[in-house]
Amino acid sequence: MSSNQHAKKIARTPSGKIIFITGTDTGVGKTIFTGLLVHHLRTAGIHALAMKPFCSGGRGDVRLLRAMQDAALTEDEINPFYFPEPVAPLVSARQHKRNISLEEVVRQIKKIARPCECLLVEGSGGLMVPLGEKYCVSDLIRRLKCEVILVSRNQLGTINHTLLTANALKRLGAKNISVALMGTSKKDASVKKNADLLRELLGKIPVREMVFLGKNPNKSGVLKKSHTKVKKTLAQFCR
Repeated sequence: MSSNQHAKKIARTPSGKIIFITGTDTGVGKTIFTGLLVHHLRTAGIHALAMKPFCSGGRGDVRLLRAMQDAALTEDEINPFYFPEPVAPLVSARQHKRNISLEEVVRQIKKIARPCECLLVEGSGGLMVPLGEKYCVSDLIRRLKCEVILVSRNQLGTINHTLLTANALKRLGAKNISVALMGTSKKDASVKKNADLLRELLGKIPVREMVFLGKNPNKSGVLKKSHTKVKKTLAQFCR
């Protein structure tokens, strides 16, 4: 079966399918992966969109996601909750005396998801990052009842971080969990064995390796050209 045929399986699902992209930590490659996957789906003829509901610090990630989905959404639609300080959303929200409820976040996500075939939602940092008063990323995933892709780095330390997060997702009752193991420039001794060991320890949770795309892949033109290198792997996330 071709990669396009794999991707088109999503098109046969009900409108408003949501896939949450979380990570073992901040800076593990969630935005790069989300941008590649939304581009892959759209290239396959699927009406896919991507959001990053919470963004702190600069809005570079938001602009990249906007470019990778051909400016189908505005920056404010992609990122309805923006804070200028590079800290956890809850910290900034308190500084600005903003109270963003979990219900409001879910409502914004579902508003974007409703008219499209597949919405990718990129989370902030890892599962326990506090987004608002009395809720964190894991609570948002639980409320959305969606599929989850866990992004982690292929380097020393990933076994512990990936297992902790994957097991937490299972306890949440997350559906159809899979792991995207992102290649890095650091070729330590663990790189060749991490994927196989994670597959063994995670059992039914698929672990798929994403090749290293270079030191500066966070430009939309560069990232779109890199799509051919990972097209077959991305197709596996669409089954």
